[in-house]
Amino acid sequence: MKLNIRKTIMATVVATMAVGGMTTSCTKDLDVTPINPQEEQALDPDALFNKVYASFSLTGQQGGAGKGDIPKEIFDNEGMSGFYRMAWSLNEFSSDEAGWVWSDPGVPELLHHTFSASNQFSYALYYRLYFTITLCNSYLELVADAQKCAEVRLIRAMNYMYVMDLYGAGPMSTKISSEYAPYYTRSQLFDFCESELKDCMNDLADEGKNTYGRVDKAAAYLLLARLYLNAQVYTGTARWDDAMTYAEKVIKSSYYHLNTTGKNGYSAYQMLFLADNNVNGAQYEAVMPVLLDGLMTQSYDAMNFLVFSNYGETESAKVPSGTNNSWGKCARVKGKLVEKFFGSAAAPQTDDLAEMVAAAKDDRALFFSKGYSQYVTTEASDEGFSCVKFRNVRSDGQAASAVNFVDTDLPLLRVAEAYLTYAEASIRKNGQNSTANGYINEVRKRANATQESSYTLDDVLDEWAREFWFEGRRRMDLVRFGRFGGQSEYLWEFMNGIPTGGSFSSNFNVFGIPTTDLDANPNLQGHQNPGY
Repeated sequence: MKLNIRKTIMATVVATMAVGGMTTSCTKDLDVTPINPQEEQALDPDALFNKVYASFSLTGQQGGAGKGDIPKEIFDNEGMSGFYRMAWSLNEFSSDEAGWVWSDPGVPELLHHTFSASNQFSYALYYRLYFTITLCNSYLELVADAQKCAEVRLIRAMNYMYVMDLYGAGPMSTKISSEYAPYYTRSQLFDFCESELKDCMNDLADEGKNTYGRVDKAAAYLLLARLYLNAQVYTGTARWDDAMTYAEKVIKSSYYHLNTTGKNGYSAYQMLFLADNNVNGAQYEAVMPVLLDGLMTQSYDAMNFLVFSNYGETESAKVPSGTNNSWGKCARVKGKLVEKFFGSAAAPQTDDLAEMVAAAKDDRALFFSKGYSQYVTTEASDEGFSCVKFRNVRSDGQAASAVNFVDTDLPLLRVAEAYLTYAEASIRKNGQNSTANGYINEVRKRANATQESSYTLDDVLDEWAREFWFEGRRRMDLVRFGRFGGQSEYLWEFMNGIPTGGSFSSNFNVFGIPTTDLDANPNLQGHQNPGY
């Protein structure tokens, strides 16, 4: 039976299947079993396949709250327990981009680089990743469809890439087993992800030949390019040529491309983050979109989280978010990020988005600044500009399907990453060169930003920020450039808890493996990351 994943589909798993033993699932058998052993399991392959994809946007079986995937003893707030929201929090709050007003458990430690292995977001994301890996293993053991299995293998590899990047190491299993999962080092996880992505590639659909929302060969190319770009961090050995090879496969795609067309006053860049980004031309840039629908995929994760957290009534009055679900601008932009667009000059005080981007000479400067200071000096205040990049409005003027939740798909992987990946890898290997410069200029041209004749590595790091700010990847880029832990050259607000910024240990370049896993799995004991 053919499964179509559409924008309006609600991903659910068959009611008789649940995940049990979450406190041991990622250390022992990675099993999926009924909570009640007397219940019969009735596998619905399509429901399980849908659930694998839905793991990127939903938090449970009942919408925004109720019947959560992650047990309450691990994370007692289901709304915060989604994959994207937790990964975003680890990568953005710990970086020079995002701040937060509320004192949610675990957030201050991320902002101040004082997190332990028990940090609530780090701990829960670890289990979320292995929850999805468990679903993938179950599907692959029970289903023989070559293309769908290849898609699930890619998603499993992607989850292991997050384990490798965030935690450095961890348990690894590709099957349902009663044995304790073995400990894999970062290099071993790298080798597995590389091999898995290459091996499943032949069974993936050709570029643009799959249903929108499902992955194809281009997703494997882009994940491999990301893997190789960070290879020196993960394994100690640079793989710049490989990063360029796979990035260029995406750049040269006959289907995917940068969106360069705006509409009805929205810039080409804005089109990527609007409620009709599945049909307005931006779909050709989204190599892996996470599907959201205001009626059918309700959660406080993914694009819902990005829209709700960045708007208050003040912002929505001038730059409509398209929802009635505002969290009062609890997220804020750090001044260090604004500097990427304005340098040492002060950004304008304005509630006019056209005025802001004109002053920045860059369409990506989607900040709301009126009434707010550029720099965060007191964390409990609403200092710091607002992000008005993500919206639940359509470029064609039609209404979104709902205002309580959003229709805007999340471009989890998009083509612009390939351009900057190639440019960075090329400059690292060959120094400044015309091909790298040309690819950076293609990205800047789309944003109506000035095109330069040459770029340094520092310029590339800043370009990563300008293009992908608030998209949940910043920490990874800072680590790769040596601008995160273990250095004092580059500082931002409240880094190490100091208002003007201070250095912190390089041990915090990865997060700690949860103590419960170390205690439960003999294969992990003695393998905690340094400093935890």
